[in-house]
Amino acid sequence: MKEETMKRDDPRELTITGMTCESCAIHIKAALERVPGVQSAEVSFGQGRARVAVGTEMASEALVDAVTRLGYGAALAESAPPPTKGGGLDRLQEGVVDHGQAASRDGALQIAILGSGGAAMAAALKAVERGARVTLVERGTIGGTCVNVGCVPSKILIRAAHIAHLRRESPFDAGLPPVSPTILWERLLAQQQARVDELRHAKYESVLDAHPSITVLHGEARFQDARSLTVQRKGGGESVVAFDRCLIATGASPAVPPIPGLRETPYWTSTEALITEAIPERLAVIGSSVVAVELAQAFARLGSRVTILARSTLLFREDPAIGEALTAAFRSEGIEVWEHTQASEVAYRDPEFVLRIPQGELRVDRLLVATGRTPNTRSLGLEAAGVAVNEQGAIEIDAGMRTSAPDIYAAGDCTDKPQFVYVAAAAGTRAAINMTGGQATLDLTVVPRVVFTDPQVAMVGLSEEEAHHEGIETDSRLLTLDNVPRALVNFDPHGFIKLVVEEGSHRLIGVQAVASEAGEVIQAAALGIRARMTVEELANELFPYLTMVEGIKLAAQTFHKDVRQLSCCAG
Repeated sequence: MKEETMKRDDPRELTITGMTCESCAIHIKAALERVPGVQSAEVSFGQGRARVAVGTEMASEALVDAVTRLGYGAALAESAPPPTKGGGLDRLQEGVVDHGQAASRDGALQIAILGSGGAAMAAALKAVERGARVTLVERGTIGGTCVNVGCVPSKILIRAAHIAHLRRESPFDAGLPPVSPTILWERLLAQQQARVDELRHAKYESVLDAHPSITVLHGEARFQDARSLTVQRKGGGESVVAFDRCLIATGASPAVPPIPGLRETPYWTSTEALITEAIPERLAVIGSSVVAVELAQAFARLGSRVTILARSTLLFREDPAIGEALTAAFRSEGIEVWEHTQASEVAYRDPEFVLRIPQGELRVDRLLVATGRTPNTRSLGLEAAGVAVNEQGAIEIDAGMRTSAPDIYAAGDCTDKPQFVYVAAAAGTRAAINMTGGQATLDLTVVPRVVFTDPQVAMVGLSEEEAHHEGIETDSRLLTLDNVPRALVNFDPHGFIKLVVEEGSHRLIGVQAVASEAGEVIQAAALGIRARMTVEELANELFPYLTMVEGIKLAAQTFHKDVRQLSCCAG
């Protein structure tokens, strides 16, 4: 009787999503055949299906679990036939999905995503790769902050300003006489906007158009409850979108400090500054954050007389040596940096702003406010869905991007995680994996950061103060750039590279750098921290000569020797 039971099989069919090649099918086949009770398995990459011969009393859930643990999507074929292009969202495209009808007609998981920036796009693409159908809701311009009004246009402006500066002044002026550049701002602005439009179309709009499993709605979304949204469409009318899972990726907007009179003036945020019709003769910048220092230097190099009002010091949350070095660099270029200074009142008396500060009155043509960013969460009706936020309005999430509400996730600048587009994209991808049955977490122990001033500022890991706050005893060395051959041949020895190590083990735990191209150096430091390298191991690594990254090796060598007594390429 026992032998008869073993010979008799009970075929089960699964639909598999997320496979990208034949190797995926091989891995899934092996995983299925390891499940107790499975007699054999055949997996087709082309059909996205698996046929499994099992004992008659075996539970199908074990088969689905074996596949999802590998990071793929799986469902019994009889309950979830494979997705077909164009189906399942007909009623949504007409404008309404009834509450409670989240699953599309082909049985695929229905995911709603609020936003279309880095986190949203990464999540949408990963979700459809894993077999889901996505409804993406965007209230503004497709692409979010980074490509439209953030990273891309600001870095174009900064690069143009850097070139203008080099034409006016460089370490090689004796042999290459400087020529004061003519700034044709309208042409620069057109070039900037053309590249923004090009990247938005290539990396966002075209990508969305190429995925029939993603439907885009333009309008304002608000939660009705934990399973549905209402969308006030831009063209008029309202849609109700029900979902199985939802990702909130609505980003953040410039914060405005409560300075009396400020809101009644035509002040700039970074958004307005990047599209201004003219370079102002006099510009005041309120703030000392990344955006404040980047744009302050860019406008100064394009011809503005710039004054920075810093409530504390420049980049005050970082190692104090960073703010000191950047302040010295700015003042050497004629940028006024007023530390520990706040405006108590702002007025606009056309055509100028009048700021009341402890030193008296400051009169300027334009005022840029760059005091941080505020999560875009207050209009979403999060309370109706049971989604918790902190005092700043940021959504609280765990390492898997889960909010306090079951089946609702969040990623990007609207959350309580670091506000960097690469963190947002990584979080979006992992959220999509988790929304479709996988298990993924976001490890933020090693996050490199770059400020695109000149010199650049870059950090990764812990500063000494942060390490001490965590109870870690430290040792550190600060190597000035006049000890780095690349900086010497550039005739630009201003700045430093600082290594922070754990006392005793000498394991690298943090690096701070102020240097030309520090942003290109910092990833090597990040990998060293990730690999738990000691300074001795770093000092013994081969670094290419006459590169700025060689400064990390030299800084590591300073723990045991005086690098001033070494030859140029001493190992």
